[in-house]
Amino acid sequence: MNRCAWPGTNPLMITYHDTEWGVPVHSDKKLFEFMVLDAFQAGLSWAIVLKKREAFRAALHGFDAEQIARYSARDVKGLLGNEAIIRNKLKIEATISNAKALLALQEAEGSLDAYLWRFVGGAPRQNRWKTTKRVPARTRESDAMSEALKGRGFKFVGSTICYAFMQAAGMVNDHIVPCYRHAELGGLGT
Repeated sequence: MNRCAWPGTNPLMITYHDTEWGVPVHSDKKLFEFMVLDAFQAGLSWAIVLKKREAFRAALHGFDAEQIARYSARDVKGLLGNEAIIRNKLKIEATISNAKALLALQEAEGSLDAYLWRFVGGAPRQNRWKTTKRVPARTRESDAMSEALKGRGFKFVGSTICYAFMQAAGMVNDHIVPCYRHAELGGLGT
């Protein structure tokens, strides 16, 4: 079975690749989860974040933005003491700030889902990369998403982070053409 090379032999990464990465997400809660996790990935590997995902889920009330938006300095201190997660004060504070920004965006736009999917015209972009080396780190769409989110008060949403988010949330199909998931997720094959 051909798959993208990036999961390597890590069973957790392989499962993520085979079942989740690139599958279109339309739940605001799940989109927020990916947004949070991709922000924590900045400067680290996805394998590290994925390994700590369940601990993040427990520590952040299942990525419930309403609860996270109410976190206090005491909650930040508790998260900084939680050895099961990535303890980066700036990223933790950004998560709280992003929860507040998400709630404001939902109030203004109706849903994070409808807002974000506009950047790809409402449907996944079907890319046709032959090798991983061809996959970009950012695009015009991720640049636009980054600027729009920053304008709404989101943090840790640079273009590269936004593109990784778009890949994870299925806004783009960046499985390489030889990978079996490329066709499964709507790619046209060779």
